[in-house]
Amino acid sequence: MRIWPALAADVICILVFAIVGRSSHAESTDLVGVLATAWPFLAGYALGLTLARSWRHPVARPSALILWGSTVVVGMAFRVLTGAGVQLSFVIVTAVVLGVLLLGWRGLWSLVQRARHRSGHAPA
Repeated sequence: MRIWPALAADVICILVFAIVGRSSHAESTDLVGVLATAWPFLAGYALGLTLARSWRHPVARPSALILWGSTVVVGMAFRVLTGAGVQLSFVIVTAVVLGVLLLGWRGLWSLVQRARHRSGHAPA
């Protein structure tokens, strides 16, 4: 898989996380509100993208784990630095949800590619 589709999928996952989180707390899901919630995690993702050099292998498990960890840890650090609040329950939910989203689509992608390979279809 090339980097641009993977990058788009990851950014969408982070934005979905922010939208669902805001709506579950009865907060506005307008663009400004969603970006206010998502930016720390997008910044963490961008750092992870650089650290993992994910443009080389955007679906590889090591890259995915670095992206997930960086998104959560750096995102939480930015929330602390900006006074946005970080409760343990939020950290746990964030880690689980972003893990399911960022690692989940990669796992599904890999399963589809393996199935296509076994059936004789060339991987995309």
